Amino acid sequence: MAGFLKVLFRNLLEGPSTDPFPLGPTRMEPERLRGKVVVDETLCMGCGICVYSCVAGAINIQHTEEGHTITIWHNACCRCASCKQFCPVHAITLVKDWHSAHEERDKYNVVEQKSIQYEPCSVCGKKIRPVPTEILKKLYVNNSDIDLEHVQHLCPACRQLEDARRSAGLPAAAEQPAVES
Repeated sequence: MAGFLKVLFRNLLEGPSTDPFPLGPTRMEPERLRGKVVVDETLCMGCGICVYSCVAGAINIQHTEEGHTITIWHNACCRCASCKQFCPVHAITLVKDWHSAHEERDKYNVVEQKSIQYEPCSVCGKKIRPVPTEILKKLYVNNSDIDLEHVQHLCPACRQLEDARRSAGLPAAAEQPAVES
């Protein structure tokens, strides 16, 4: 009995030896902790590489005429980070949010959906996903004379023609005078 009282008295003076969460602040999580998957919709191009690299099948991309929707089922995600590793535009990150507990009845509702809308190409009018500015800065890093705002809203075919004109020394389509017939 004396041993028990000694341990009880020591615990009362020193406090708990385990994590006091949720009654108090928690300790910092490990540096390499993989939390839930988050998609940055300003960078996502809808290429689908994350869908094919997801071993758990927790990611789906649905393409429509108006855009694409990326869905992540957090309940199915095994937090392997292969989607983050293979994303060519670094639109996927794993945050350090480890609070993923939920009730059994909510297991099919633990999803994240992001919708990305397409817009018309500024030259031909074809529906496209505008290239994010961060990616254009990397693509045209040595070409400071290029108007990134104009190039951002071109479809791949029109952007290729624009680059060919620029390489040949011709004026860009936006700079050419209109031909009257």
